[in-house]
Amino acid sequence: MTTVNRLIQGLFFLALGSMLALAGCGDTGSSGGGPAVSTVITTAQQQILPVAIAPNTPGITPSQVALYATYGYSAWQYGPGLPLVKRYDLAPDYDGAANAARLMYYFSSSDNHITDKESPAEALYFGWSAAFQVGGLFSQAYSPVCLSTTQVLDAAVQTINALNRQQPFDFGIFLGDAANSSQLNELKWFINVLDGNWVVPSSGAHLGADLIDYQRPYQAAGLDPSIPWYQAIGNHDQYWMGTHFPSPKIRAAEAGTAILNMGTNVFAPNATESTGMYVGVVDGTTQYGNVIYGGPTANFVPPYPTVVADPERVSMTDTTSSTTTFIEQFFNTTSFPPGHGFDRSHTGSLAACYSFIPRSDIPLKVIVLDDTCKTNISGQSPNFYGNGWMDEERLEWLTQELQAGQDANQLMIIAAHIPVNPQTDIFNNTPTPYFYPDPSNITDAQFVALLQQYPNLLMFMAGHRHKNVVTPQISPDPAHPEYGFWEVETSSTRDFPQQFRLFDIRRNADNTISILTTDVDPAETPGSVAAKSRGYAVGAMRLFGEIDLGDTTSHSYNAELIKQLTPQMQAVIANCGTPLR
Repeated sequence: MTTVNRLIQGLFFLALGSMLALAGCGDTGSSGGGPAVSTVITTAQQQILPVAIAPNTPGITPSQVALYATYGYSAWQYGPGLPLVKRYDLAPDYDGAANAARLMYYFSSSDNHITDKESPAEALYFGWSAAFQVGGLFSQAYSPVCLSTTQVLDAAVQTINALNRQQPFDFGIFLGDAANSSQLNELKWFINVLDGNWVVPSSGAHLGADLIDYQRPYQAAGLDPSIPWYQAIGNHDQYWMGTHFPSPKIRAAEAGTAILNMGTNVFAPNATESTGMYVGVVDGTTQYGNVIYGGPTANFVPPYPTVVADPERVSMTDTTSSTTTFIEQFFNTTSFPPGHGFDRSHTGSLAACYSFIPRSDIPLKVIVLDDTCKTNISGQSPNFYGNGWMDEERLEWLTQELQAGQDANQLMIIAAHIPVNPQTDIFNNTPTPYFYPDPSNITDAQFVALLQQYPNLLMFMAGHRHKNVVTPQISPDPAHPEYGFWEVETSSTRDFPQQFRLFDIRRNADNTISILTTDVDPAETPGSVAAKSRGYAVGAMRLFGEIDLGDTTSHSYNAELIKQLTPQMQAVIANCGTPLR
């Protein structure tokens, strides 16, 4: 795009915003939908519960968005708060002690999946055409929540700001999958929301930007500048839909005008290199975001479907680097700190790995680990690119970071995108391996065993699964429970329950550690784009069969997680933290 064209586009959206404000067509000041609240209600005080589906309710398909409310699939209600469950899994035969001082207070957000729904290279039609309760991962291809990913993030940011006014955060961390399909414009929208910039949540021809609420440009609130925030990288930040290496065909489709023509089974190896199905795009002029230009190629005759190209609708991944373009964007923000943790001196598979110390007066280090796949091998299943991965270089770096923290008498937290051997869900403690079982790659069991060699490791934080799950990784030596660590997953702001998570790390009176972790629903203005997305998220989970129709639980999990320390570390932290009143 030429400089003149950029100026014209900028003037167009500036004028559009002014017209919308004059016409009363929505809040152009903070259109994400999060009100400027002074006191935030977390899930500890109030839960969002799906309303039970009445017997004999007709089954509808995920694409029938206008009927979600009609048949009650999107209905939810407020319920009582969810108390903190006190967990002693890592501290057997322990009587407990009162919280004495706060060591660290921060938030995590994950799997924001900012989506360019008008891209000719997203996989929308596979989910749009799905049958009632089809199961599988079809909701990740399409769900009506894809219409408003930036607005939901903006509502979450406004809620974080309100929480910060109640109790200032030491930092915040985003655990990967900022972008949905490794497109540059998706990541730029994510950063614009956090920086408090003008957000244009559409691409190409920007159809419906002057008419449809989810298409309207708006001024993001921006994260409070007093909160430093850090970033991890996810599989969707690097790979097409998080599952396939962006081949020349994919990269050409993203940058071009022709709708991607790929294989009819989106989950098959080399699906993107086959043909037979147009992936479709959202028609931004429609109230419910209808998907058009999708379906079997045999149904189309010339002229074949096209869209208007967008110069920023390009892949962040090429055949030589899967992280450079992604990382560089975090040095082009106005928020703090520069680079948001990334270190340009780190290269290769270590490019997105770093560590930081949030507070100089607290002996605690956060190790941000890139545990995503870095190997491009053709003909692999989506799990090959979507699951965890640790090569020798990253394993050596992590081991050095852990040993350095142990030697320096620092408490440690690992923050990564993909969990290691987590339990299946909140209610099922069966382990679910997430590291690819290749003989050359570390397995889940081996990885957990490695981490259990460092008693100062408090916690492994992750996203990826869009679930709120807490897994105790118990010490293999009952005589030394301090070698166990907690694994805590943060759900997605894209899918139900659309939450972020708080962490309040406290020193107890006996110098054990309590990790108080609480889920938070973004505060949303009734009728806003973000509020509509909440109903869509509830409905989509039911219609895709990802929760039972009779499930009326919040899928939240709040806990106080007890962690014992070595006598040496207990002495180090004995006088640390801000005393609790």
